[in-house]
Amino acid sequence: MSSARTGTLYLVSTPIGNLGDMTYRAVEILSSAALIVAEDTRHSRRLLDHYHISTPLSSYHEHNEAKATPSLVARLAAGDDIALISDAGTPLISDPGSRLVAAAVEAKVPVVPVPGASSVMAALVGSGMSLERFTFYGFLPRKGRARHELIADVVASTSTVVLFEAANRVGTTLDALSEAGAGDRPAVVARELTKQFEEFRRGSVSELATVYRDADPKGEVVLVIAGTEKSRASEDELADAAKEIRAAGGAPREVMDHLVGTLGAPRNLAYKIAHESES
Repeated sequence: MSSARTGTLYLVSTPIGNLGDMTYRAVEILSSAALIVAEDTRHSRRLLDHYHISTPLSSYHEHNEAKATPSLVARLAAGDDIALISDAGTPLISDPGSRLVAAAVEAKVPVVPVPGASSVMAALVGSGMSLERFTFYGFLPRKGRARHELIADVVASTSTVVLFEAANRVGTTLDALSEAGAGDRPAVVARELTKQFEEFRRGSVSELATVYRDADPKGEVVLVIAGTEKSRASEDELADAAKEIRAAGGAPREVMDHLVGTLGAPRNLAYKIAHESES
């Protein structure tokens, strides 16, 4: 006797602004699933109503995902198909859902992505930047060491970088990147993607920082920043630079910042050299 069929967890992409970007496949799956889970049910209900989708809808967000995941996996294991959607775009991209996907995989439940709109990809392909390699950082931390370290990583990156940022913090983040050494780097502020007032504003990081220093852009924003073209120093050159900074009284943190932000050293190597220079 064959074992009972398990359900499927569908990861369904939804429009990021223009409702015309909903795919036929997405509508079919959302209409036939036993349950749709979404971060903001009120926001998602407007989308579902637009496409006359009456499937039951349940909330799934960072505050309830630990509690909700086991029951959702139990339903999947019992044969129900469940669709996870984001407020906009592709699920799991700076949104809850990773815990549910991991639990479904562990329970041997099929996980099926349903591709569609993505603000990351829309910003990249419209930016005019090199797409040979790119790195997505999501939202930068607002303050503290984690923010400092990620900004240093962005500045040192040799690949194109994509960031999300709240509209009222665009100027602050561009200023921080400029001060950290990326001021001359080509950049794009992509705003209101797929919507009526879609805009790609281009310039250097420092030029764009000036534009947005006292003016918050309206709507959703994606930042795209070109990678550095400077060649990385050799390990011996990095060690010599570290010794000079330490001899002048610099702390390991200053050594790391210089090695990563100015000389383009990988963070793990910079950490190693910075602390070796203490001895």
